[in-house]
Amino acid sequence: MTSYNWYSQLIKPTWSPPAWLFGPVWTFLYILIAISFGKVFLMLWQKQISFLIALPFVLNLIFNFAFTPLQFGLKNNFLAAVDVLLVLITLVWAMFSIYPHARWITYMQIPYLLWVSFATVLQLTVTYLNR
Repeated sequence: MTSYNWYSQLIKPTWSPPAWLFGPVWTFLYILIAISFGKVFLMLWQKQISFLIALPFVLNLIFNFAFTPLQFGLKNNFLAAVDVLLVLITLVWAMFSIYPHARWITYMQIPYLLWVSFATVLQLTVTYLNR
């Protein structure tokens, strides 16, 4: 509850979405991530792709899961901003790396890419406004 109170008191841009929207959006995105990333890891296990192709997917998951502890646990906007940039970079890398092997996985990442791009701009703005 203290993390929610802390975040609710931050200065946010007028275009910031309502808090209730994040849960449904991330639920939908995590379903897409589970299906597509699961296929990538299955392809790796079956030796259809190399570890180098799967690496950005691994890093993306690490950075994705690190965001909440950084933002709400440590209450550190700067580290959260760096982290969300790493989520965006590894997602783009992942999309390019898997494209020659399974184009549908790249296409399935488009909603995730759109949301992470928006979330990156939002986090950078919140970080700037609360410096």
